[in-house]
Amino acid sequence: MSIKRILLDIPRWMQGEAEESDIVLSSRVRLARNMVDLPFPHLMTAAQAETFLQRMAEAVQYVNQDDLISQHGPMVLYRVADITNLERQALVEKHLISPQLATGGQNRGLVISEDEVLSVMINEEDHLRIQCLFAGLQLEAAWQLASSLDDALENRLEFAFQEQEGYLTACPTNVGTGLRASVMMHIPALVMTKQAERILSALGKVGLVVRGIYGEGTQALGNVIQVSNQVTLGQVEGEIVANLTAAVKQIVAQEQLAREALMTNNRIQMADRIGRAFGILGNSHVISSEEAVRLLSDVRLGIDLGFITGLPASVFDQLLVQTRPGYLQVLAGQELDALERDVRRAQLLQSKLRSGDNMPS
Repeated sequence: MSIKRILLDIPRWMQGEAEESDIVLSSRVRLARNMVDLPFPHLMTAAQAETFLQRMAEAVQYVNQDDLISQHGPMVLYRVADITNLERQALVEKHLISPQLATGGQNRGLVISEDEVLSVMINEEDHLRIQCLFAGLQLEAAWQLASSLDDALENRLEFAFQEQEGYLTACPTNVGTGLRASVMMHIPALVMTKQAERILSALGKVGLVVRGIYGEGTQALGNVIQVSNQVTLGQVEGEIVANLTAAVKQIVAQEQLAREALMTNNRIQMADRIGRAFGILGNSHVISSEEAVRLLSDVRLGIDLGFITGLPASVFDQLLVQTRPGYLQVLAGQELDALERDVRRAQLLQSKLRSGDNMPS
């Protein structure tokens, strides 16, 4: 299974529908783990990092024999040093690795299951970052599967754990459970009705944090945000997952109310906005990444509100990735300048959206 094939395949979380998937695009659980007999990655020697990569290769062979893990296809280990810069960028765009891992260095690795539901970053900030990614609001299921992979790995590796502090991590904010649960949400109606800032600012009071589409330090492109837990110490995993799920359901309810208000009070204006967005995306010959994502948000809202028929809602999730710079260049098989990317992006959008069956009604 080559990296290029992984990049060009549509992952499981971008296919089909799940609970609250009209607003919650995906659920992710990430577990930070470190070895008891090694210093944290930023203190390791090259020899220690290489030794751990080899230990992980053996551990991956073991976890592939697990009945639950094997349902997601074989997990394969890749060395980051063997992945091109463009491919690394595209992996970030597909939410499979962090920008920090993409900047690389020697002796870093990535493990990915065939359906891309499970992945593990090796020698990033921590020795292991175990990740499970599902469509819609499925935090509980994501946690259970990530925990199963964690258990399988712990049968082969000894993690740094203390009874009082919990799992030890390179960053103090991850000490304890080492669990970061997050959801990616599409909230255009709250943004349009100017309620988003008020609602999202209240999340900090309950131990949650809002970030951009690619995590810490990134922008909320296309009205898409990430909401995650901020505290891992002093809480059990189930409590973290339950608290985030409850908060997300409240945001979902507010977004649904805002959409209903737009349909009641501004139906004609909404139809015009969505129709214009669809028209530009389907007929442009040159379009920037920022404009494409902004207009795709309107198109996705148009699908959810019934203005656009014959087009699956999942096309928004897919095009969020496929129109990004790294993906376009991987698809082209070469580096492209800004104009070339804008042209190819427009061509891709035309091929996906221009169909008589998909026109806004």
